Amino acid sequence: MNVYSQAKRLLFRLEPERAHDLVMGGLALASRSAALPRLMAMTRGAPDPRLAVEAFGLRFPNPLGLAAGLDKDGVAFPALAALGFGAVEVGSVTALPQPGNARPRLFRLVEDEALVNRMGFNNAGAAALAARLARLDRGRVPGVVLGVNVGKSRVARAESAADDYRAALGEVWRVADYLTLNVSSPNTPGLRALQRTEPLLALLRVAAELRTELGAKPVLVKLAPDLSDDEIAELVEAAERGGAAGLIATNTTLARAELASPHRTQEGGLSGRPLARRALRVLELVRARTQLPVVAVGGIAGPADALDRFRAGADLLQLYTSFVYRGPRVVTDVLAGLSAELDRRGLGAVRELKGRV
Repeated sequence: MNVYSQAKRLLFRLEPERAHDLVMGGLALASRSAALPRLMAMTRGAPDPRLAVEAFGLRFPNPLGLAAGLDKDGVAFPALAALGFGAVEVGSVTALPQPGNARPRLFRLVEDEALVNRMGFNNAGAAALAARLARLDRGRVPGVVLGVNVGKSRVARAESAADDYRAALGEVWRVADYLTLNVSSPNTPGLRALQRTEPLLALLRVAAELRTELGAKPVLVKLAPDLSDDEIAELVEAAERGGAAGLIATNTTLARAELASPHRTQEGGLSGRPLARRALRVLELVRARTQLPVVAVGGIAGPADALDRFRAGADLLQLYTSFVYRGPRVVTDVLAGLSAELDRRGLGAVRELKGRV
């Protein structure tokens, strides 16, 4: 039994958000150490250079990233990066600090290896995140890409959403390697209404203006899995027209098919194993309609899932829920599985897995 398996037995006796706070507190403490992240990274050995990926103008040391939602306030980037991720996406962050929804708001569906959350973008605000990330010593975990996921403040009305995103993006623009427009969380009223052509184009116009004012940065759009095929096609076209650098498929789902856990009736976004099939289908739909880089997320829990996403045309991967259930070992397993597949096929780079059956 590995260290995380032992810790998990204790953590899973706690209320989920309490367990999350304890883990993040430990990772934040490790991140404040000058030496510990370097030592953590050294224990993993040399990275496989064949796993490096070039996408939207950035170089990723490997294709596996940590999805937004775990480290909302960017308190643990060095420690998380040292666990082997090629990228860490922090947030979602909003222009204004906000407490999020009432507790309880996070639920484990252990029988389904899933989570339901209705956190509601609880965070300390974009200015606080920007100040913290500006103090980071990125040299402790060289090469790991830092993304910042930006959402709408709860108090912002639909007609002022573009201004709200502008305020948040303007704060974090210079400290991020890339930025993600989160228009797909189900836990902020009115947010998913931004997943239409005109509202999305308005947000991408804001991003274009900020590129002119503050310098070039790739901006991605994160899609919901609950869209129809026609809605997906419409949004992909809008993302291309608006100058998005890439797409993330997908966010959490409101669907509740074939779940065993008694928490299946809880409101909020479902993530983990039950999302895998739909997330893969959305990836296929997106890839059929664009050549933009696509980050695949949703139900990735091991090498087989990762390979399925590459076969479907993913450029990069993200996970979150399997990290909660399996710990850092899932990162090691996915990367080792990709290396093994390259060996098996006699390939020289992970990008060569893209689209292969």
